[in-house]
Amino acid sequence: MLIHIVNLLKGQVTGRVESGFPERVLNLCAEYGIPFWELNWESPVAFTFTLTRRDWKRLRKLSKKIDCELTAQRWKGAPFFLGRIRRRYALWGTLFACLALLVWGSFFIWDFDIEGNETVSDQEILRALEKYGVAFGTYGYAVDSFDLRNDMLLEIPELSYIAVNVRGCRAYVQVRERIEPPEIISKRQPGNTVAAKDALVTTIAPWEGEKQVLPGTTVRAGQLLIAGVVENDFAGARYTRGMGEVYGRTWYELRCQVPLTFQKRRYTGVRKIRRSLLIGKNRVNLYIGSSIPGDTCDKIVTSEKWSLPGGVALPVTSVTEELRPYTLEEGRRTEAEALRLADLVLAGQLEQALGEGGEVLERSLGYEIVGDTMLVTLSAECEEQIGQFVEIPKE
Repeated sequence: MLIHIVNLLKGQVTGRVESGFPERVLNLCAEYGIPFWELNWESPVAFTFTLTRRDWKRLRKLSKKIDCELTAQRWKGAPFFLGRIRRRYALWGTLFACLALLVWGSFFIWDFDIEGNETVSDQEILRALEKYGVAFGTYGYAVDSFDLRNDMLLEIPELSYIAVNVRGCRAYVQVRERIEPPEIISKRQPGNTVAAKDALVTTIAPWEGEKQVLPGTTVRAGQLLIAGVVENDFAGARYTRGMGEVYGRTWYELRCQVPLTFQKRRYTGVRKIRRSLLIGKNRVNLYIGSSIPGDTCDKIVTSEKWSLPGGVALPVTSVTEELRPYTLEEGRRTEAEALRLADLVLAGQLEQALGEGGEVLERSLGYEIVGDTMLVTLSAECEEQIGQFVEIPKE
């Protein structure tokens, strides 16, 4: 493959040899070290072969010593292509203008590559960068990374580190998000652990203080579980932070309503494609008109950023909009579909009510249909952390 590319850059010629003794030409090539390939015998006195442009000229001079006729049948490669277009001045002018624009555009930022962010979105970072003068079309050598870093850390307090490095027409933004320090607990402030909700205590492990209930005890919301006031016969009452982990069984009963009838979309099958170009921040529509035909129409937008081979970004993005009209018609859910939808909704509510560390031990669904509505009830038995620390106010 590499040799083929090199030969195309040199230029290659497919020639035809006709002679009473054509093997003399092959002997001549062997004597003077002229390589050739794609040898094809047409007859005992004629054959075709391919060799480079330079070797073809050498062979024509050497073949004058012998009785043969050499004819070039096909030319291929860079020298012949450039020779055909050497007098097309408009094409050369356009080419040089494009190269000049490419070189000039490489001094500006046309693409951003953001790494390291998880909770802070790319859009938030780009808006903050634009606020401090770094956006699409900004002159790359005018970016002061040191001042920009200080401004960005003040603008987005969720970040602990940011670096903006401009290479060519792309800005590489590397960020590190701040890790929030744990809450500092003052051991001097006494308190109690109480039940956050009604439950059956399964495990109680006080870290400090004195437990007030045993596993297997049913407690009400607000009931004291771990006391921060400890009394003894020698020192009297001693105030501590009554803290610890208390797990208990809880029961939930959640309800929701699911309509059995709904409006569904039926696409007409007609599709309309609209294309446009984003050059920097300017939009060039390649279609006539800009409004969406009617309210009952979905618009699917896809965009593709242009780049040169090697990943060099260009300030051009092609945007394709697909319009799909539809009509609304009445649909009806089956009982299984309605129950499945209600199960998803109630499962999300139960997960939110349990919080982190909660576990569902047993669950069941029940429903009844009233008119065009399904009433669904989720009953669940769970185990979760029920302890809630409450400070004792100072007198």
